[in-house]
Amino acid sequence: MKIIEVKNLSKEYKYKVKDENKGFFYNLFHEKEKVVKAVNNISFDVEEGEKIAFIGPNGAGKSTTIKMLTGIIYPTKGNIKVCGLTPIKDRNKLAYKIGTVFGQRSQLLPNLPLTESMEMFGVMYDMDKKSIKKRIDELSELFDLKEFIKQPVRKLSLGQRMRAEIATSLMHSPRIIFLDEPTIGLDVVSKKSLRELLLKINKEEKVTIFLTSHDTEDIQSICDRCIIINHGKIIIDTPTKDLMNNYVKNKNIIITPNVEFTEFPELSKGMEYVKKSKNQVIVSVDTEKIHTQKALEELVKNFDIDDFNIDNESLEDIIRGIYEED
Repeated sequence: MKIIEVKNLSKEYKYKVKDENKGFFYNLFHEKEKVVKAVNNISFDVEEGEKIAFIGPNGAGKSTTIKMLTGIIYPTKGNIKVCGLTPIKDRNKLAYKIGTVFGQRSQLLPNLPLTESMEMFGVMYDMDKKSIKKRIDELSELFDLKEFIKQPVRKLSLGQRMRAEIATSLMHSPRIIFLDEPTIGLDVVSKKSLRELLLKINKEEKVTIFLTSHDTEDIQSICDRCIIINHGKIIIDTPTKDLMNNYVKNKNIIITPNVEFTEFPELSKGMEYVKKSKNQVIVSVDTEKIHTQKALEELVKNFDIDDFNIDNESLEDIIRGIYEED
């Protein structure tokens, strides 16, 4: 079942510009209008229960798209359906079906205990007292909030606060949650914990996850599918595993010797040494110029090898390469 349907969506911003070669009075009566296309005719669907990474560089159109999906801003043209509703017409109804978390903007009450923020959200979504208490108990168990749920929010660590933010956004049992940089500023342990929680709510509560992040570990750990947007257009829409397999342009072959390496012969086009030592050689392989298997065969022929490993590019490098190519 499709939970998000986007068809030919565009958002344009218009502003006045002056002719720097003309004087004040000319510009006063002859202002020109410039149009910037923040989002340019994009289309995509999301199935219920999917875990989507919606990614791109700054200014690519990510935030504008999310604001249109949640009904915050109006599109210039195109059609959107979220949970079967049109955001610009049914914003109030849609609010009951979606949750939002922004890593740099809190929705909690800083001077009050977390329980009161959660209770307030429950009241906002017309939940009765019994339902609110039951839901707080469920989320407290799911997100392990018990040790700090009665503390003022301002006294929570950043990792605790982000767990609390996500838990609170789920008070009304939304069908989809929009997450903007949820792990920003967190330490490694807190990031891992938060990613595990997101996978847990996706599995146990069937919540669709729509994530934007510059942290490639978030994308790799959480998301099944990547939609990459740049200059307002979708340039890639693919399963995350295919992104790793199909867009790798460089691999490193790491070889260790039977006996110490003493000679380092010239390599074929598309191969170059990253490291040369008597105990280890690392060779970078440009897969667009030479196949990995052929490169490995050449190394086996030229070196007395005891063992080897092949490392792919990181997801971060792959995505950066896609941006630069686009």
